[in-house]
Amino acid sequence: MKNPVLIFGSGILGKIALNIFESNEVFVYGFLDDDTKKHGTEINNITVLGPTDEQGFLKLIGQKTEAFIAIGNVAERKTLVEMLIEKRKVMPVNAIHARAYVAEESVMGHGNLIAANVTVNPFAEIGSHNIIHSNVVIDTEAKIGDFVQIGTGAMVNSGVTIEEGAFIGSGVILVGGITVGKNARIGAGSVVVQDVAAKATVFGNPAAKV
Repeated sequence: MKNPVLIFGSGILGKIALNIFESNEVFVYGFLDDDTKKHGTEINNITVLGPTDEQGFLKLIGQKTEAFIAIGNVAERKTLVEMLIEKRKVMPVNAIHARAYVAEESVMGHGNLIAANVTVNPFAEIGSHNIIHSNVVIDTEAKIGDFVQIGTGAMVNSGVTIEEGAFIGSGVILVGGITVGKNARIGAGSVVVQDVAAKATVFGNPAAKV
């Protein structure tokens, strides 16, 4: 990546994204954040420049900078993605840590955060705008939709499908071949042995509906 990056969001995900880009020796131009108390502050010498709708900085995207959205709230992330596509005609870049393993035979969309020590095995498919935390394993032929978040240390076994907007907690194990429905939530440490319906919340070992 030749251009520097503007990171939307300066919270925990913003700090993770900064570390990821620095691991790849990509220069971060600055942060944009709607919390006015953060404006003018610095994170590891990188300044929070202003709000996410600051036109003076937005006009740089697609010309002199790239963009990455590091905001956990799915609705906010979707709004910012739509804004970048509509007004700047660009998609957010991927942030893939230098210590992540992503097989050449896998497929990946745009705007994904792939943290340190993530493993994406051959023929896995990852959509766009997902947040995949450290030490996650996405095994062969697993399919991840868009706007999914997968917590630290989760295991997504072969043939699993995770649909749009689902949240997978830290340490979750998804056994091979199951489907996690759209906007479902799985509590940390759960072992999921059967399909999870859309919008359902499950927890436990074996995971059961809450």
